[in-house]
Amino acid sequence: MISNKNILYIEDDREIGAWVNADLTERGYTVTWLTSGERAVEEAASCHLAILDVMLPGLDGFTVGQRLKKQYPALPILMLSARTSIDDKLQGLQFADDYLTKPFHPDELAARVEVLLRRSGTASPEPLELRHLLVYERENLIKDRENGEEIVLTGKQFHIFQYLLRHLGQIMTKEQIYEAVWGEPYLEGDKTLMVHIRHLREKLERDPANPEIIETIRGIGYRVRA
Repeated sequence: MISNKNILYIEDDREIGAWVNADLTERGYTVTWLTSGERAVEEAASCHLAILDVMLPGLDGFTVGQRLKKQYPALPILMLSARTSIDDKLQGLQFADDYLTKPFHPDELAARVEVLLRRSGTASPEPLELRHLLVYERENLIKDRENGEEIVLTGKQFHIFQYLLRHLGQIMTKEQIYEAVWGEPYLEGDKTLMVHIRHLREKLERDPANPEIIETIRGIGYRVRA
């Protein structure tokens, strides 16, 4: 359980705010919940991460997020929004570290918070648990929880898995994964990524033919479920 990590949470919907606040608190975080962005910059000074709703009274979440990032460049920011347009997401991701669309499951929110804290170097040394895997992201280490053995991946395999972990719960297209890992445009029909995913599953999955960790989204790409 992560503890002693302070989260600034800004959400004006009292019902949503109450259950997110309660869930994160139960998971061991200290939550400062505000219903507007007026005091965000002051409150963020002692926080390790900020979660912002886009639709706020007064200053909107985009404005608040930009102010926070300017004042605290290393502060991870997670945007929440019921708006699903790609323009909104692109606007948010110009400064934010992640963007989660409502409605969402509390487990997915908690998983994304954990990933952002690990990436920023403020998370506890405890591993990310995925089914039978223990993933120590700082150490680039993966272990099988049941037998304690290390699972050794090739460089490309690890980069693919790491990219999917950074977008935990999100469906990532073949194009996005390929371009992020290989650094060049994806060519339609190229089987390179598919082959790497197959070899990755052979190492990570209990039953590679029925994967539980790396899920195929037919016709689109892949995701790692939280």
